[in-house]
Amino acid sequence: MAEGVVARWFSARPSWQRYAFLIALGMETSLGQAPFSMPIFTFAGLVVAILIFSGLRSGRQAFLTGLAFGTGYFALSLHWIVEPFLVDVARHGWMAPFALVFLSVGLALFWGAAFVVARWFKIGRWALVLTLTGAELLRAYVFTGFPWAMPSYGLVDGVAGQVASSVGPHGLNLVLLASAVAISSVKNYRIIAIGGMAFGLIALWPMPDADEKPEGRPIVRLIQPNAPQHLKWDPDFMRVFFDRAIQATQFGQDVPDLIVWPETSVPSPLDTSTNTRAAIAKAARGAPVVIGLNRFDGPRVYNSAVVVGDEGAVGDVYDKHHLVPFGEYVPFGDVLAKFGIHGLAARDGGGYSAGPGPQLLDLGAVGKALPLICYEAVFPQDMRGTLTRPDLILQITNDAWFGGFSGPYQHLQQARMRAIEQGLPLVRAANTGVSAVIDARGRVTAQLLLNEEGFLDSALPKAHRATLYAQTGDLPLSVMLLILTIGFGLRTIRKTD
Repeated sequence: MAEGVVARWFSARPSWQRYAFLIALGMETSLGQAPFSMPIFTFAGLVVAILIFSGLRSGRQAFLTGLAFGTGYFALSLHWIVEPFLVDVARHGWMAPFALVFLSVGLALFWGAAFVVARWFKIGRWALVLTLTGAELLRAYVFTGFPWAMPSYGLVDGVAGQVASSVGPHGLNLVLLASAVAISSVKNYRIIAIGGMAFGLIALWPMPDADEKPEGRPIVRLIQPNAPQHLKWDPDFMRVFFDRAIQATQFGQDVPDLIVWPETSVPSPLDTSTNTRAAIAKAARGAPVVIGLNRFDGPRVYNSAVVVGDEGAVGDVYDKHHLVPFGEYVPFGDVLAKFGIHGLAARDGGGYSAGPGPQLLDLGAVGKALPLICYEAVFPQDMRGTLTRPDLILQITNDAWFGGFSGPYQHLQQARMRAIEQGLPLVRAANTGVSAVIDARGRVTAQLLLNEEGFLDSALPKAHRATLYAQTGDLPLSVMLLILTIGFGLRTIRKTD
């Protein structure tokens, strides 16, 4: 009944009204993302989109429906993408609207393809569970990947988000889509309403507060200097922000077990920072400090996290390996550099070079940490690249690039999902916030708010046993999706013949 009503109403509208409605529906569906964090709207939007899909009559209609729906979803979810271009408006401001349009439409192409392939299978709306899940999985890998704003992230606040510890965020997408298809298949409006309320209750049911006792746990100090991006590299302010971090590092009588500075919070590169590192070590009074800074190796420059020990000695060094396209490097950069086009975040040369890959940092009594620099926390597949399991995940980031509305909160939302997936505590030091300590169930146990200057001392939560997803990653789901896609594809070809 619901299917017929929605499909008839949709098909009776003029084309421009249909696509305007789909864009608006996509925007409504994105309200599960932070800072709105209302997954019931994501669920409802998916149900309506699935009902519309059931009434489509051609592959062209299916593609345009998925494209418009996805464009609305990504336009609202990722509107913060204009913020980096507004840091230096004179140079980059003109790119901002193009960046939002190209990114939204480009990502929506995955959804358009999912809709048209699902219709080609001719098995009804359940095909969307397979194809949309597959589209989101591909989005995490194709062209270095950009899995930001996956629908499943909206579930991180509730008990439903804990399913990611077994199946990961892509498996959680499958569960979310299957639930939406199941509700859309019900003929009785009352049952649909009851099912929707039940989903909302499960999705929104909060996790209980952490009951771990902090006694005997290592104390981590997170430094948040709150340097606005447009002033961060201004010579008149660089010393101000550095002194803030030094004062926070040396504050109080008690010495923490670990101190963490944000991404590129040290203004001098590693090879010329001897005196700077000595000052940091003196302020730390024997505690190891993880700092973020640039590192040169001949003509190459790296975005690095470095462990600083006594008297400024350099311990373990990690070079960021998953770089931001067009932010930290530009594809075909040597050619485009001739036209003055460089990565937004690359201050030296034409862009950053990628490090060799994931590795662990030895933090002494605190244990071994898997370091992530900013954007790397977006990729669940990058959490499994080391031979031994870490004791914690450590993220340093500069979320000043992301503005002050949704970007920093979505970045935190994804970091929380990484903790759930791996069963590990995560600590993140963010230049302008949100700096936070997160337990192995994704709960924020302590935080410094956005645009707040200061530091945070907090006990490090315990690690849990390795989760199923930590051991298997995306391989089981990928194999299952591939087998089903091939099977349904062959079935469709045979029927066509």
